[in-house]
Amino acid sequence: MPIQGRPKPINLYDIQFYAVTKENIDEFIERFEKQEGSLVFFAISVPDYENIALNMGELRRFIEQQKSIIVYYEENVNAKTEEVADENI
Repeated sequence: MPIQGRPKPINLYDIQFYAVTKENIDEFIERFEKQEGSLVFFAISVPDYENIALNMGELRRFIEQQKSIIVYYEENVNAKTEEVADENI
């Protein structure tokens, strides 16, 4: 069984977060509209933001575990293929 190539690495896009408070909202709106043209708010609580960070850690852990499993099978398939080739010689 031929081993398939690994998928190409992901290419993530930059994103910016802004900390907007009651004290700086007017200045922020003025500056943001000048730079970006329009303004839309998406609000998230501090605990939910922390959950996003925890979720990213979980995704990273899952991907690393999947990579380990793939490497394990690749190495074993290669070893079996080499054993069969050696036996046929």
